[in-house]
Amino acid sequence: MNTSEIVKLQVNGEEKTCSSGNNLPQFLVAMGLNPRLIAVEYNGEILHRQYWENTILKTGDRLEIVTIVGGG
Repeated sequence: MNTSEIVKLQVNGEEKTCSSGNNLPQFLVAMGLNPRLIAVEYNGEILHRQYWENTILKTGDRLEIVTIVGGG
């Protein structure tokens, strides 16, 4: 018996999955990303970092993830 629903979402145009109940930071870390070094567009809107913890991913969500690169 599988008690955890699988969530399907689009990340930078590719289908990805995660467990239901995952919030945005959990998903980003599971993808091997450092949440401090990226910006996220969530369903067409830039999602400010203060809302990440409360953003629970759902099937059909669309994320665009951009890595912030420093330079000189």
